[in-house]
Amino acid sequence: MAFNREPAGANVANTLKEMEHKEIIRWLRENDPQVLEELWTRADDVRKQNVGDQVHLRGLIEIGNYCIRQCGYCGLNASRKDIERYRMTRDEILGCVSEAVEYGYGTVVIQAGEDPGWSGQFIADLVSEIKSTTPLAVTLSLGERSDDELRLWRSAGADRYLLRFETSNRRLFERIHPPLPNRASDRQAMLLWMGQLGYEVGSGVMVGIPGQTYDDLARDVETFARLNLDMIGLGPFIPHPDTPLGAAQPDPNDQTPASEELTYRVMALARLVCPRANIPSTSALATLNLAEGRELGLSRGANVVMPNLTPQKYRPMYEIYPAKACIQETAKQCRACMRGRIESLGRTVGDGSGASPNYTARHAQESGDATCVR
Repeated sequence: MAFNREPAGANVANTLKEMEHKEIIRWLRENDPQVLEELWTRADDVRKQNVGDQVHLRGLIEIGNYCIRQCGYCGLNASRKDIERYRMTRDEILGCVSEAVEYGYGTVVIQAGEDPGWSGQFIADLVSEIKSTTPLAVTLSLGERSDDELRLWRSAGADRYLLRFETSNRRLFERIHPPLPNRASDRQAMLLWMGQLGYEVGSGVMVGIPGQTYDDLARDVETFARLNLDMIGLGPFIPHPDTPLGAAQPDPNDQTPASEELTYRVMALARLVCPRANIPSTSALATLNLAEGRELGLSRGANVVMPNLTPQKYRPMYEIYPAKACIQETAKQCRACMRGRIESLGRTVGDGSGASPNYTARHAQESGDATCVR
């Protein structure tokens, strides 16, 4: 049975096996608000059935903005000489971790540019300290790192790793992520390796990359399921103006728009093909729609938000794209705002670490061949 335009509440399909490629594209192209209500309702129903009404809070700590990559859209691009670079000290990072505990968050997300200045052992020691002194889960988002580092960090207690594959179109990926000399990049293989190491694995894509087609985006949705992702992060393509793609003109030939609306469609489809994954309503959505972007994301499949714990003095330096939402808020203000937004939807703030139900179920299986589509 294809996922078709039956009325809301009808027995529409919600698995990748039943959702043909052409049906995914049909939903990606759909612009009729009334028809889209069916998609929003189904995604929200599947979310409620599989991950519940709790919204889990992940405290984001942007520990540094050095980066060796020259990604064509990112404000941390290594070639930029006009930004002040920073690395937080161990004590500063642990101070943010203490705030996460105080505010009742279940997870901290340690994020930075791809920076070899963070040694494998420093990160391992940091993770070990957090895990031995707090109840927090630890998510790392530090770019493409070696197999040995990933193994070391997992051994130190890191629970999750987030690495977006950005697009399943290899040509497009290499256009926006120029490879480093003498180093191949295969993010999908890295994600599979992380799963074998026992990480809760997170990835995702950008919507509206110049040159991205609807066929590309449909294959991205299919890739979420094929990789059996535990976490899926999505956002519109918002390039920093001082980067090579900052003024890129979209390809008029079947180009996907970098729009808030299309991002919601991809989010809803991600929920349908990976029902038990954790899906955040991101700051990029809030940047496009500060008034209700996060709320709309939460009502269209998402179940996670990421309040920022980064000290205010560093936040303007971590400008991966311009006008990033909530950059002037304190960590305390951000916490209060997030809680209010969640409760306004009749949802509750999650307790505990908020592990992905997909991860929990996957590790309960005797066989490693289970997929995220049940």
